[in-house]
Amino acid sequence: MRNLFLNTKEHRPRAWLRLIIVIGLFILSTLILVGITTVIAIKFTDANAKEIETLLKNPLAVSFIELLTIWISYLVASRWLDRRPLVDFGFRFNRLWWRDFAFGLLLGAALMVLIFGVELLAGWVTVTGTLQPMVIGQPFWSGILLFAAVFLCVGISEEMLSRGYLLRNLAEGLQGKYLNPKMALLTAYILSSMVFGVLHAANPNTTLISTILLIAGGLFLGLGYILTGDLAIPIGLHITWNFFQGNVFGFPVSGRLTNVTVVAIKQSGPVLFTGGAFGPEAGLIGLAAIAIGCVIILLWVRKTRGTAKLEEHLAIYTA
Repeated sequence: MRNLFLNTKEHRPRAWLRLIIVIGLFILSTLILVGITTVIAIKFTDANAKEIETLLKNPLAVSFIELLTIWISYLVASRWLDRRPLVDFGFRFNRLWWRDFAFGLLLGAALMVLIFGVELLAGWVTVTGTLQPMVIGQPFWSGILLFAAVFLCVGISEEMLSRGYLLRNLAEGLQGKYLNPKMALLTAYILSSMVFGVLHAANPNTTLISTILLIAGGLFLGLGYILTGDLAIPIGLHITWNFFQGNVFGFPVSGRLTNVTVVAIKQSGPVLFTGGAFGPEAGLIGLAAIAIGCVIILLWVRKTRGTAKLEEHLAIYTA
């Protein structure tokens, strides 16, 4: 009889159980780190309850704690759940990895330049200022560096969770009697992108269209992973896509305004094309940029590897 909880052949929990345990680890690690931060703030500073609450809501503190908890969850999962080295989650860190990472950074920036240029030419954005700080009277550069660090953490943590862990474990769990490795990987690719879109459904200014287009965004971010087996392209792309969107061109990032931007703008034009208050990710211009980006990723992988094909080994567990 098939064991629902343990894969006796692989000597590890089944994929669905691994995912549940890692989610629990993430939540538990977050609570522990928030608790430790609170205790340190109380013991070594004169901060009151309101000041500590403000600290814990700071974007950099939130994103750093999230990144740290995901790394903790990865370390535990690597040793006792997945039974694979960390490198197998998409972190080979060889020369090609860093080359792909640089490509991802450039691609995310270039696509957002394209989106801004199209909207500017169409008269749908008006530049109202430059070097706008987060708070009047505060230095602009400290604010922009803060959000550069925020989106660095966000890009790494979301790709580790959505692609590096969720997509790979779904693929391994689906592969078997009914699905071959290729179909399992494609199914996991689609399912993980759907989860990525739904997880952003609680963001401000969310609509049904924004959620659907964020699923397309998940497919875009995951494409580099399923074609290379590494997280280099997705992480680089995610970082600059968010940073240039919010802090260079002043668009909302998934429904949120950053309030510190190189170019301050006033948005107008049809919401169907611009995405309105949610940002370009919810508009047809953003979708067009995603489609162009997918083609560029395919061409890049083909140029650097000689071919662009699915890394089917992502669906096959090797002890």
